[in-house]
Amino acid sequence: MMKILLYVCLIVLSSYTFASQSKPTIYVAKEQRPLYDRDLFLYELLQQALLAAEYDVNIEHVKVHPHQQRTLMALNKGRVDLHWSMTSPAREKLAIAVKFPLFDGLIGKRVLIIHKAHYERFKSITELTQLRRYTAVQGHDWPDTKILASNGLQVKPIANYQAMFDMVLAKRADYFPRSIVEAQSELASQNNPDLMIVPDYYLSYPARFYFFVNKENPALAAKLEQGLRKIKESGAYRALLVRYFDIDMLSHSHMLPLSNPFY
Repeated sequence: MMKILLYVCLIVLSSYTFASQSKPTIYVAKEQRPLYDRDLFLYELLQQALLAAEYDVNIEHVKVHPHQQRTLMALNKGRVDLHWSMTSPAREKLAIAVKFPLFDGLIGKRVLIIHKAHYERFKSITELTQLRRYTAVQGHDWPDTKILASNGLQVKPIANYQAMFDMVLAKRADYFPRSIVEAQSELASQNNPDLMIVPDYYLSYPARFYFFVNKENPALAAKLEQGLRKIKESGAYRALLVRYFDIDMLSHSHMLPLSNPFY
């Protein structure tokens, strides 16, 4: 009896191994930094979209350089199959953009992370012209850097992600604009009582955040678009968005609109 049971287990295990090996594998870029709610949302959204499209694959994560442009270049060169990023005309030339806005436009709703000692000067701002007196920090290869600068805001481009928080803490920069889907979990991770989000207003510009797929894998791009449309129609997408992000601030603070010439 034990021999039969062992034989059955071996057959099941072999079948599982064969099925796993026969499925296609997609290589998903993973940045070398702590994962935040934004990242976890995207991983779960990816899984839901593939499931809805009935596209059964193995997912393997590949650590990539933290600079966004280098990751898009890795996609272009076939080193990874999928990553996500805010879009720009230049980025859409490097890889297939799956044109479903992953955060429903929230990526362009930018709150200001500041040093608490500077709150008095920031809370009285009601117009963009007043904000132009101060200096922001942003990633040197982020589309946001160009967007902010094109609106007349002073921006210091920085290569190191953590350094941007450190510069605000050291008062060598005045504020760090972050999306409403990023700021809260990032602030919690920093765990520094001297950092805060300005609650009175936020910046807003049209922006879209897409899945980007290696040009050699158009089947994956098609399946992702199909799956994302399905979960949006079913209501699952909205439920996931609300579960991950608290966007109440947008309803009780005022908006400072910016243009996006690269949209």
